[in-house]
Formats: sequence, structure tokens, C-alpha cells
Amino acid sequence: MSKVCNLCGKKPVSGNNVSHSKRRTKRRFSPNLISKKFGGIKMQICTACLRTLKKPERIKDKGLSAKTEETKVEKAEEKKEV
Repeated sequence: MSKVCNLCGKKPVSGNNVSHSKRRTKRRFSPNLISKKFGGIKMQICTACLRTLKKPERIKDKGLSAKTEETKVEKAEEKKEV
């Protein structure tokens, strides 16, 4: 199983372990992935994406539901009238 986030594409990066004597050895920093089901599809997403999906205002900004777009247009029209 690959260590890549299905939503943002975050993947492992390489770096160095640095000891007290400043010796450097290669290491790999992997993203914090968890398995989650969305609509019956099992996905591996990073915890940062999971936090973003839990925030209701983020979902509205992405335009994931049609109702939010309608309310934005209605609010904009009300502001223009006032």
C-alpha cells in the first residue's frame, strides 16, 4: 500500500537524522495517513485533510453542496439591496 494521501497527494519526503555529534544518516518522513470510508469507498487520507473535511465552512468554500451556493447568491443580493 502506497503512503500517498488520496485527496491532497502528500507523499513521503527524505531528510536526515542528526545525532548529538552531528552525524547525518538518511531517513524518510512519511505523512500521517489513516484509512477512512467515504460513500463506501475506502481511502487513505492525511490527518490534515481529515481536519479540513470536518470544518463546515471549508466544505462550503469548496462548493461541495448546491445549497451553499444558492445561499451565497441570496446573501449577496440582500447586501446589494440594503
